[in-house]
Amino acid sequence: LDQIVAAAIEVADAEGLRALSMRRVADHLGVGTMSLYRYVPAKAELLDLMLDAVDAGVGRPDGSVEGWRAKLEFFARESWAGYHRHPWVLHIVGMDARPPLGPNILASFEAMLEAVAGIGLKGSEMVAVIKLVQGYVQGVARSAVEAIQVVKDTGVSEDQWWSERTTFWEEIFDVESFPTMTAVWESGGFQEPEDDFEFGLRRVLEGIETLVAERQAGRRNSE
Repeated sequence: LDQIVAAAIEVADAEGLRALSMRRVADHLGVGTMSLYRYVPAKAELLDLMLDAVDAGVGRPDGSVEGWRAKLEFFARESWAGYHRHPWVLHIVGMDARPPLGPNILASFEAMLEAVAGIGLKGSEMVAVIKLVQGYVQGVARSAVEAIQVVKDTGVSEDQWWSERTTFWEEIFDVESFPTMTAVWESGGFQEPEDDFEFGLRRVLEGIETLVAERQAGRRNSE
């Protein structure tokens, strides 16, 4: 079973989720397709096993990572890296909001809940905080992965695509119709953009920090 799951991950990593099938995995292993069904009932179950397997590769913070914020940031960065290693995961997550209840996935969720335990949040808020961080990372990772795929599909880099539209900006774009956009451009806002992942992650964590401070202040006042 482990060999089948590993082979399926290799196929998905190299060729994408659309190329994944029981037949393709069997070919990758050099066996007959029907032999796979002795271990995996169907592709749906195989996808569940693949998700749980890649989750085992997501690191957990050790004792050197102190504090809830540092731990959530650690999980966010690990997830970000994981989505880039296995971009097909984003397609599965997008198709089904119900994660498989595999041991690695449950262990990851347990570790994330532990990171925000005992800091004054209600149980529902703990879950909401984890979902907020996960949702943020998934969203920005999906945009980044799709941008990389567009370059692969077209053979045109981001810089090349924009440089080919110089005529549009110089001869067609009406600065009077878009004064704010023009002002941002002239200030260098588009030439040196913020790192989307880092910018958003800081804002998300700062928002959670505000919530934690409010809850802790409320607890002190009640005492």
